[in-house]
Amino acid sequence: MIALAIAFAVLGALCSAIGAQLQHQGVRIESQDTRFGLRSIGRLVHNRRWLLGVAVLTACAVLQILALALAPVTIVAPIVVLALPAVAVLNARTSGERLDTPATFAVIASTLGVVVFVSLASGHATPVVFPPHAVLLACEIIGGAVALFGVIGAWREGIVRCVMLATGAGMAYGLVSILVRDVTYTFQSDGLARVSPLSATALVAAFAVGSWYIQLAYASGPPDIVVGCQTVLSPMVATAIAVGLLDETADAGGITGLGMVAGALVAIFGVILLARHHPEATSRATPHAAERRLFRAVSRR
Repeated sequence: MIALAIAFAVLGALCSAIGAQLQHQGVRIESQDTRFGLRSIGRLVHNRRWLLGVAVLTACAVLQILALALAPVTIVAPIVVLALPAVAVLNARTSGERLDTPATFAVIASTLGVVVFVSLASGHATPVVFPPHAVLLACEIIGGAVALFGVIGAWREGIVRCVMLATGAGMAYGLVSILVRDVTYTFQSDGLARVSPLSATALVAAFAVGSWYIQLAYASGPPDIVVGCQTVLSPMVATAIAVGLLDETADAGGITGLGMVAGALVAIFGVILLARHHPEATSRATPHAAERRLFRAVSRR
């Protein structure tokens, strides 16, 4: 079962990369002349590339649900980080812009950080029943954080806005993984009648908010930064909740715990580095630098 769950999760990660690239292209086409907002949804539903992205991401969601139904969160959720190198390669081939050395190092660091994290966590993961009070607390904490990142993103522009919204989406999707596991595990063990209404309702809400944040992030930055933030934060949040609130890895302490923290920090560092050295970020910074040099030259005259 664990091997099948991992296979589903890997296929889901690849679908996530392809779907993200397609949706990013669709959003950019529809937001070239106007700021992307709620009214833009009407245009998106007629964009074939965006709709194809929706179909691919739907397949990704199905694969993730199947994986979470077969294995604990701490094994399944972090595998989604494989979407990061995949979408970075796809975006580079599509845009014709090559990743420089720091950006390449950032992708590798993020991937390796999560690999270390999940490798250590998966050895201690066991299926558990999630207590309702712990699920409620997780919803409150993550809901507040998602709202905060949304407010910050609304007041910023460009890459910063992209990172803030994608981070909020990653946190929302991390909560989604927890809720999917709770719903599917309860359904398999006790039947549909015992599924928590809180988990089912929060699952729909978190998925909807995360999806909307992702579209807004696509309108402000490149897809690999969006996917990078999402794929790093989502498994980290899901595993942190599973470990810290739900005791899915009750004996993961000592050196194992320190290794998990180190892996998480390396992965987060990689995403920050990718945001700073991505070709789109540097190309936006270059005109401003040129303007400052021209201003200084004119002032000296």
